[in-house]
Amino acid sequence: DVHHGNGTQDILWDERRALTLTSQQFPLWPGTGRADETGAHDNVLNLPLPPGSGGAEMRHAWGEHAFPRLREFRPDLLIISAGFDAHRDDPLAQLNWGIGDFAWITAELCAIAAEQCGGRVVSTLEGGYDLQSLAASAKAHVEELIKAAT
Repeated sequence: DVHHGNGTQDILWDERRALTLTSQQFPLWPGTGRADETGAHDNVLNLPLPPGSGGAEMRHAWGEHAFPRLREFRPDLLIISAGFDAHRDDPLAQLNWGIGDFAWITAELCAIAAEQCGGRVVSTLEGGYDLQSLAASAKAHVEELIKAAT
């Protein structure tokens, strides 16, 4: 999601058994999601992306920081808050992800879930305000979830 998951971060801030990984445009509402917000037990990883960031920047951040951290954590379950308002056509913000970027991150998360927790993944829909890019991005996301489950 282009917006930081401040509610999720707040709920999980003190929870040793949970790890929250997030990338979002920063600065942007709600003003949270700085890299120095790390949780009470170093269980929060924020990957703030500046306006104009595209898929290459997202893939680098997740590949270098989030995915290794997730593997180290060894989750029992992955919960994906899938927001599609980071798409380049979305009017609310200034990230420049394409449909392939959403498919890529979903496939990578599903691969880690297969390695670490028997493929257990729950996905919830978050933001997306351009209906065409929302539909196409959500479709790509669900297709990757289905591929991983079959």
